[in-house]
Amino acid sequence: MSDSLSDYRWYAVQTLSNMENKVTKYLTKFIEVEEMGEFIDQVLMPTEKVSEVKGGKKKEIVRKLYPNYLFLRMKMYDADGKVLQKPWYFVRNVQGVIGFIGGDNPVPLKQVEIERILEQVKAAEGKAVPKVQFNVNEEVKINDGPFMNLTGRIDSVDIERGKLQVSVSIFGRFTPVELEFWQVERTAPSN
Repeated sequence: MSDSLSDYRWYAVQTLSNMENKVTKYLTKFIEVEEMGEFIDQVLMPTEKVSEVKGGKKKEIVRKLYPNYLFLRMKMYDADGKVLQKPWYFVRNVQGVIGFIGGDNPVPLKQVEIERILEQVKAAEGKAVPKVQFNVNEEVKINDGPFMNLTGRIDSVDIERGKLQVSVSIFGRFTPVELEFWQVERTAPSN
C-alpha cells in the first residue's frame, strides 16, 4: 500500500462549538449531491455513550470524544502534492467549519493517531460508561439529603443503579448510607 499524499488520508477538521452533528449530517448528505464521493470517503465524529443516574432514573447521553473536531478520510492532494481545490472548498464552506488542522495546507493525521481514535470508537460501541466513576475507599462529601455536608468513605459502588454505599460518622459511630452518584462529590485530596 503506497503512502503518497494523493491517496486517501485522515484529516482533522475543527468546528464551532456544538456544531459537530450539523456539520457531519451536512457532509454526509451532500457528499453524494455535490459529487464529492471520489474525494471524501468517510466522515467520523467519535462518540461514546455515557450513563448517569438522577432521581433514581438511569439516563444515557452521547458524549463527543473530541469536542469541536471531526475526522475526514479523503483525498486532499493531487499527484503533484497540490491541494485539490474542489474538496478543500467544499469542506471549508460548510456552515460551522472553522478549518482544517494545518490551515491552507492540511496536515494528515499520523497512522498511529487515527488508529488510536478508531480503537476508542470501537471500544465505546455498544456499552455505556458511567459519567462519574467512584472507587471503594474514596472520600466523598455529601451535598444532598439528611447527611448533607458530611464526609464519608465509599464501601461499595453499584454502577447499574448509580448508587454508592457510604460509611458516615454519626455520633462517633460509622453508619452505612445509600446515596446516588449525584448526591456526592469527591473531596479534594489532602497533602
